[in-house]
Amino acid sequence: MSKPTSSYPHPVLERSGGSVVSHAGAATLTDVIARFGIDRALLHALTPWRKPLARHDPAKVLLAVAIGGDCLADVALLRAAPGMFGQVASDPTVSRTISALAADADKVLKQIAVVTAAVRQQVWRLAGPRSPLSDASGDRPVILDVDATLVTAHSDKESAAPTFKHGYGFHPLTVFLDHQDGAGGEPLAMLLRPGNAGSNTAADHITVIGQALQQLSTGHRPGRAVLVRTDAAGCTHAVVDWLTRRRVGYSLGFSLNEGHVERIRALPDAAWTPAYDGDGRPRDGAWVADATAVLDLTSWPEGLRVIVRAERPHPGAQLTFTDLHGHRLTAFATNTRRGQLAALELRHRRRARCEDRIRNAKDTGLRNLPLHGFDQNRIWLAIVMLALDLTAWLQLTALAGTEAATWEPKRLRLRLFSVAGRIIRHARRTRLRIPATAPWGHLITHVRDHLAPT
Repeated sequence: MSKPTSSYPHPVLERSGGSVVSHAGAATLTDVIARFGIDRALLHALTPWRKPLARHDPAKVLLAVAIGGDCLADVALLRAAPGMFGQVASDPTVSRTISALAADADKVLKQIAVVTAAVRQQVWRLAGPRSPLSDASGDRPVILDVDATLVTAHSDKESAAPTFKHGYGFHPLTVFLDHQDGAGGEPLAMLLRPGNAGSNTAADHITVIGQALQQLSTGHRPGRAVLVRTDAAGCTHAVVDWLTRRRVGYSLGFSLNEGHVERIRALPDAAWTPAYDGDGRPRDGAWVADATAVLDLTSWPEGLRVIVRAERPHPGAQLTFTDLHGHRLTAFATNTRRGQLAALELRHRRRARCEDRIRNAKDTGLRNLPLHGFDQNRIWLAIVMLALDLTAWLQLTALAGTEAATWEPKRLRLRLFSVAGRIIRHARRTRLRIPATAPWGHLITHVRDHLAPT
């Protein structure tokens, strides 16, 4: 008999023990659902599209996506543990439900948006001073980041089309609420579009920003306490006019042409001040200036100003016609009147966080739209948004102040949601036992204590 040389134990494998559940850490998400009544609210909102004797909870599909599922069939993860997640609909039932909702997608999505906005207000009330609306003002606005992304279609799905990057699929437009000091954000709106949809389509930007503003549910016009932040694709006359009429703050990427560069040359050296790095400290080799006075902005709404950043290109970078004296020029338009130029430019540059939000969304079901019908995939997009909201609300309320408050969804799944447990029934009570050796198991009990009904 040879002595084993592997550094891993090799226990005998047996398939038994039905009381073991593989995603016991997902109890943190079920606590969020129960605490804010998400399951009951969705059941009530979707009643017109459900069969009279339907009894399954539609929120369980978004729960499956939140713990890592990327198709409807992944609800099997929940179905395998009824002691943990209750009764879960069969795959055919889930599929029929999605088809029924997609048949009246516009009304369904409006109902889901109403439910989400109402729950969001409950979450923010519980979050207290951590709420994104807490102390919101013109100097510290609620920031909405708008950006588009490409989603590849690996089969011939309805409305999939060639993309500008020579791919094939869809080009959804998204809006995320930036938590600023926190690591995460909340998806407020997603507009599914064919792959050939334009990047700077004003009507799409107005639609998706309008949907996002409705999620804030402030009961009045948002005003300068809300700032919309986009790249140059969102800086069109129609979008800026619309934001100006609503008196919303904005910080939008501004495209420079040769005429703009010639006028910027007229700025005196005294007009340039050092730019800030990501920590808010002066950065060597980068400067900012207010170019409003030297540019012809008569066709834009009153109050718009253009701030320019000049920076030494990194080694090997190719210069363009918009470079000035060997420095790379970028600009953005804003209607913010107060604040240091460097601070306003840093605020605009932080819109890059939206790319992290989109990356996390693609790790939570957005990477591949799994259904064939366009309206079916619109419903799927709503599921993805709710799944992202679940994790964001968990961190904003129950995990605030812990190390997990800044974890991205992939890390939450690895360290928290995937923790295994055992269902124990004793003295007419059902108990979930988490291994004492689980490194982050204490966070599960922390969430339960924090979200317990008062």
